[in-house]
Amino acid sequence: MSSESVALSIAGSKARRFKDKLVKYSVTTGGALVLVALLLIFFYLLYVVKPIFHGASMDATGAVTLPVQDNTLLLGSEEQNEIGYRIGDSGQVSFFAIKQNNGYQSGQLIKQFQLDGELTAFSRSHGDEPSMVFGRRDGQVQLVRPGFAVSYPHDKRLITPELKYPFGEAPIAVDPQGKALSQVAFESDGSKVVIAAMTEDGRGVLSVLGGEQNFLTGEIEWSSSQYAIPSLPRHVEQVLMTPNLRTLFLRDGNRLSVYDIRNPDEITLRTVLEIGSRDGKVTRVELLSGASSLLVGNDNGVISQWFEVSRDGKREFTHIRDFNASGPVSELAMETHRKGFVATTTNGKVEFFHTTGATRLLSETLDTHELNGVALSPRNNLLMLEQGNAIHLFKVDNEHPEVTWSALWHEVWYEGYPEPQFVWQSTSASNDFEPKLSLVPLAFGTLKASFYAMLFAVPLGVAGAIYTAYFMSAGLRKVVKPTVEIMAALPTVILGFLAGLWLAPLIEDHLPGILLMLVLLPLGMLLTAMSWQGLPARLRQWVPEGWHAIVLIPVLLLLGWGAVALSPLLETWLFHGDTRSWLTNDAGIKFDQRNSLVVGIAMGFAVIPTIFSIAEDAVFSVPKHLTQGSLALGATPWQTLSRVVILTASPGIFSAVMMGLGRAVGETMIVLMATGNTPIMDFSMFQGLRTLAANIAVEMPESEVGSSHYRVLFLAAFVLFVFTFVFNTLAEFIRQRLREKYSSL
Repeated sequence: MSSESVALSIAGSKARRFKDKLVKYSVTTGGALVLVALLLIFFYLLYVVKPIFHGASMDATGAVTLPVQDNTLLLGSEEQNEIGYRIGDSGQVSFFAIKQNNGYQSGQLIKQFQLDGELTAFSRSHGDEPSMVFGRRDGQVQLVRPGFAVSYPHDKRLITPELKYPFGEAPIAVDPQGKALSQVAFESDGSKVVIAAMTEDGRGVLSVLGGEQNFLTGEIEWSSSQYAIPSLPRHVEQVLMTPNLRTLFLRDGNRLSVYDIRNPDEITLRTVLEIGSRDGKVTRVELLSGASSLLVGNDNGVISQWFEVSRDGKREFTHIRDFNASGPVSELAMETHRKGFVATTTNGKVEFFHTTGATRLLSETLDTHELNGVALSPRNNLLMLEQGNAIHLFKVDNEHPEVTWSALWHEVWYEGYPEPQFVWQSTSASNDFEPKLSLVPLAFGTLKASFYAMLFAVPLGVAGAIYTAYFMSAGLRKVVKPTVEIMAALPTVILGFLAGLWLAPLIEDHLPGILLMLVLLPLGMLLTAMSWQGLPARLRQWVPEGWHAIVLIPVLLLLGWGAVALSPLLETWLFHGDTRSWLTNDAGIKFDQRNSLVVGIAMGFAVIPTIFSIAEDAVFSVPKHLTQGSLALGATPWQTLSRVVILTASPGIFSAVMMGLGRAVGETMIVLMATGNTPIMDFSMFQGLRTLAANIAVEMPESEVGSSHYRVLFLAAFVLFVFTFVFNTLAEFIRQRLREKYSSL
């Protein structure tokens, strides 16, 4: 070899080695970047989800000392936590600065108002703008509301406290006899005010005020009517009323009398409940936010929740769950627009609870055991505790109390539900809505959709792949394989559109025929094969070897058309002319037009190309010497297929199935458009579902960034990520075992 040839050879070897190393490092870098991307997704999901599992905390931010000489009836603050107020039993209303702002120093007394008359009773309403009612010794009441006017002088926000009289400054007569009021409660729906009062001589009076607008002055003129409350307990210690003006509660010790006051002319005693816990005495009863639940505090530390449950056609108050405080319950403060509350105990404990998750979120011990009042701010981020003349302020961090492991994965007894259930219902038109964030219906829907899709796709995809790779002629295979693979390029939104608007109504209108088709098509294929074998050899030779599938096409089309054509006859003969009514009324099976059967067919159609392509490549790649050796030893083609080809190709076939399953689990548009998107747990093929992926697609655009709903949607994405990771890991493990087992063939 000449020196020039040697030089070229060396140069070529160096260039080849350089290219090899370049490709090696490029592939390695690409693989590493893929892993890094997956890890970044994983950790970002955890980063967004992590805050929902943080516990509650409270940090002291200061104290306000007021020169007061009376007992506290109520503490509160405006929404920005800049100005607070205190109402005493002498009728004095004091507004003070919580923090330095608006020209006021922290703790500075801003304004004071004094109500007239001798006050003997007090209560507050429930709702977005709670008002206060003061019962007086002369049988009258005064209705007031703390107000905060916002202005912007010199482009700076100024909050000015004021005392409003939403129903006029004049006192309202409640008791016609003018006796002192010992207990009082009131609520209003804007056009009507209802006041319930107990007098010192043991009578119960319900006063109803109706308002009419004077068309000349524009003012609302109020007229009142008084009604006697019948069947009173011996000694009423507490009066509560629901904001819908339907129910009145009177507590006598551990007994709670429930009255229906919808018709004041016919006030009826609905029931009497024993609400005390075992070996406990009731100390306080309060309405939870939304006024659907009662919270009952006891001197043994038990706090019980009660709400109405429908049973035997009647709604009855039922004991739902208990919370255990660290001592005798002295005060209960409700969160605004959330199902949480704060309990204080006589031994100096302050504890945060949430009813949906049935959890205690925080327990703190104070320096002193003597508490005069407790309140939460409208945004639930400021806690006010009065001890002596000092009002202690605590910053509260409790952003996601409704999200707990129990609420996500266990059955929860929600307000108004007949029993504990798995429910996903994240939003409502009401501010007092109880979020229902169980992921179980979504995970169930994901697995259900995947099951029906795989039930449709696996037999067709795997069987079609085996036939195409092993029995079909090379010429026909060159047409069939690309045709099936190109199906994977169809946009899933088109498949979902067709499934929801064309396939779902078609199945509903021809349900007997569709079900008959599931039986006729396999049976027709078997009968056709048996008939084919019975034909003379000269007729069978007309079809070349490997082209026999062509014979089945007209048979399948004819059977499919026949099943649909027979559908009206079957519907009339077997189902009284209406299959849907028969399923619902006679069989007790609910039927939704967009159901799991539709999803199974549509999503199975999308999954088949993936399964078919990978499985066909696995079967076709089986070495020819294995099949030829088996046939040479006398095995039939079917024996060779079942004992050599399928076993050798089993790792690839299993990978195809698992790839199809991963595709089905993560599918979004088809299940979004082809199902009713109802998060119910019913395995029936005639019921709808909601999957994790579809739920994220539907609700993420409307969720508030950083809210519990927003973070739970990211948790759903994390669960979906874990699903696919587990499935792929399991698939790889089984595939390796199959490869090791059959590699010796």
